Amino acid sequence: MDTFYISHGSPTLSIDDSLPARHFLQAWKDKVFAEKPNSILVISGHWETHFPTVNVVNDRNDTIHDFYGFPDKMYQLKYPAPGAPELAKRVKELLIVSGFKRVDEDKKRGLDHGAWVPLMLMYPEANIPVCQLSVQLDKDGTHHYNIGKALAPLKEEGVLIIGSGSATHNLRALNRSGPASISQWALEFDTWLKDALLEGRHEDVNHYEEKAPHAKMAHPWPDHFYPLHVAMGAAGKDVKAELIHHSWSYGALSYASYRFNSVS
Repeated sequence: MDTFYISHGSPTLSIDDSLPARHFLQAWKDKVFAEKPNSILVISGHWETHFPTVNVVNDRNDTIHDFYGFPDKMYQLKYPAPGAPELAKRVKELLIVSGFKRVDEDKKRGLDHGAWVPLMLMYPEANIPVCQLSVQLDKDGTHHYNIGKALAPLKEEGVLIIGSGSATHNLRALNRSGPASISQWALEFDTWLKDALLEGRHEDVNHYEEKAPHAKMAHPWPDHFYPLHVAMGAAGKDVKAELIHHSWSYGALSYASYRFNSVS
């Protein structure tokens, strides 16, 4: 299994046919990844906890509408994918064996929109078990990269690992009034990220705050960037990155998405 980082951008991805990223995800099984996984692990930028936490759901996952002020029909959308309790236990086991001293379980939490919106487009049948893993905002990129490294064995067990965030994520800097040229800071950060990933400069990406131009402008908070570190780490050794989609909205929101695979 390859691992992936998906930029899910705005929640309107769930309904807005004008977004190229929506069509990219709808074509997922035909053009990107034809193999059907046994289960899916999503690391979403919309679940932040102090310690790594997995949701352990024995029945169907609830659909969490964790966004506000959007069209009513978005709150009617459901993605009742089965929970993946066995995967959740396996994630916890791998993290503890790798030195993460505490991994919590949440037996009530369903799927936030960082998980269900892209999955609804990628796997609309909602018949593949899904588990989520949280991010820790008080930690750094290396912490999340090491989480990914610990989870690398899941690839050999038929698990699809998806980091879900946004390549740039500064909601206060978006131009919502209509078509706009891409902000220079967003373009420079996005280009730096692409070059760093394609050139295999993982340590630079882990330390993006010091290495990347306009890092704090592109990510005032790291919640939507840390899922990339997990996906990158989970790919294994001798990782090759591939840019599999690129589009913009609101002049500063990058939908750049990447595939990671181990060439060894």
